[in-house]
Amino acid sequence: MNSKDAPVGTDDDIRSPSTAILLGALGVVYGDIGTSPLYAMKVSLSGFAVLNPEHVLGVLSLLFWLLMIVVSLKYVVCILQADNRGEGGILALMELAIRRLSGRKKWVYTILGLIGASLFYGDSVITPAISVLSAIEGISVVSHRFDEWVVPLALIVLTALFVIQSRGTGAMGRLFGPIMLLWFLTLGVLGVWRISETPEVLRALNPFWAISFIGDAPWEVFLLLGAIVLAVTGAEALYVDMGHFGRPAIRRAWFGVVMPGLILSYFGQGALLLADPTTIKNPFFLMAPSWGLIPLVVLATFATIIASQAVISGAFSITRQAVQLGYWPRMVIQHTSVREEGQIYLPRVNSLLFMAVVVLIVGFGSSDRLAHAYGFAVTGTMLMTSLLAFMVLPKNSKGPKRALWFALLSVFLVIDVLLFSSNALKLLEGGWLPLGIGLSILALMLAWKQGRDKLHEALADGQQPLKEFMASLEAYPPIRVPGTAVFMSAIVNTVPPALLHNLKHNKVLHEQVLFLTVQSAGAPYVPAHERYQLERLSPSSWQATATWGFKQDPHVPQMLEQMAKEHPELNLEPLQVSYFLSRQTVLVVHKLSLISRWRRTLFAFMARNSAASTRFFKIPPNRVVEMGMQQEV
Repeated sequence: MNSKDAPVGTDDDIRSPSTAILLGALGVVYGDIGTSPLYAMKVSLSGFAVLNPEHVLGVLSLLFWLLMIVVSLKYVVCILQADNRGEGGILALMELAIRRLSGRKKWVYTILGLIGASLFYGDSVITPAISVLSAIEGISVVSHRFDEWVVPLALIVLTALFVIQSRGTGAMGRLFGPIMLLWFLTLGVLGVWRISETPEVLRALNPFWAISFIGDAPWEVFLLLGAIVLAVTGAEALYVDMGHFGRPAIRRAWFGVVMPGLILSYFGQGALLLADPTTIKNPFFLMAPSWGLIPLVVLATFATIIASQAVISGAFSITRQAVQLGYWPRMVIQHTSVREEGQIYLPRVNSLLFMAVVVLIVGFGSSDRLAHAYGFAVTGTMLMTSLLAFMVLPKNSKGPKRALWFALLSVFLVIDVLLFSSNALKLLEGGWLPLGIGLSILALMLAWKQGRDKLHEALADGQQPLKEFMASLEAYPPIRVPGTAVFMSAIVNTVPPALLHNLKHNKVLHEQVLFLTVQSAGAPYVPAHERYQLERLSPSSWQATATWGFKQDPHVPQMLEQMAKEHPELNLEPLQVSYFLSRQTVLVVHKLSLISRWRRTLFAFMARNSAASTRFFKIPPNRVVEMGMQQEV
């Protein structure tokens, strides 16, 4: 089956995931949503001047049904079916949505996907800050003398976390699952204890309380959604990390461990608040007995570190996808595991995230203030996911099933619009932060994509077809030298500038010539037997198009080894191969409108700071000849 036409939502649920995979899913996938009990109830109820039982039960009922509909039904049951050959995430969904589209419609859905990906970076900055701050704020429950130590301790913990990123998550990953299992068991035990003392809190399971709460004060509840949504932050991670663990593990971990632990924790906090409304200052930590406060703070700190690690790894993953799909310049990507392809480290992304998190912690100073900024990015990404799902999930269904898909997605869309609108009202209170980050990333992505397209148009303009050019060159050959020249070309069937410059200045041509174009597929992985297509242009020249998935790293020498075995007529002995690359210096035409000139200047800046082609394609530097040229855009 061609990788570009893989079915959506292949049913792999018949495979039983191992215990190790289930623990891995607990540690990586559910770190973000698993730490929401630290602050969700506190932020949702702290706005009431007088906290009465109706408020507690109404908010708790809304929170419970939001978890059921948004996380359990939307993501775990429905959205996980929209897999791109087993991979998930907003960019994978975007590729599925635009696969058979063209023109304006394709561009609209591309923009929706890029907006969702851009807002994910806003979430990647806020999640480590709010999670670690909320955990360390637990020491204030022990004694207010420690209040002034909250921010310094948070900075120390996060600095250590970002420093060890270069070592990879392999060793830490083995600890993540057991720690998160202990975390969810602790949530459940504390919740059961408090519920047993005030069992009337279970009345909130009845949706009547949520409906009645909305009916009594619809506008106030609408505003309150901006806080209650904190309980479902991290739901997008279920979809993003599907490729690492598979649908069965993610679903079973959710229904078997995560969902029960979260619900018991929220209802335990609600029971505590019904019994003693003054515990609103920190209902999560006050659920614990006095002797368990310090151990709970330590465990919560570890849990938030794991939640932060998951989001940081997600930022690495989505950046690599953007690079492979052509929406981001080449970056240095380091693999931190010889066995796990998904364990990667991007030094520049890590540094930028760290600086942004430090600024956030110092600037906001507390999890309560950060909560106002948190929901906007999450709900924006969730909204984009629902819109893209309309193009993916119903398309393989007919009749009643197709109508059911549209009905379900419409319900999800209405909820997402309400959640996003409620958080949009908090723009001045902190929502401007993820919006600013998202808009900046989106502007960079669009500038790179459009600038790259313009550059390719400029390079292709006026070029004669490659096959005819090589035929004429064979008829009147220059001096031929031993070996094979590999000319890296961005555009198929056109003469690469590096060849013209080599003929003009060196006046020689190798005995064999291979023109190689590397491109990315709309699928996450391309199998080795579909890696390249080879065409003979003349007796001594060939053209190859190599394809890698958007979650794979191009490795040109490795692909040439494969080609040499399958086509022995080509001399691809490593010591006989020379690589010729064009290094374009982008110049911006000044006779443009202000907006066009600004966008192309941004592209030129990104092009100058992108990673070298040799490093990105894993080409040995001592076998490379670079031909410099200037190109106006």
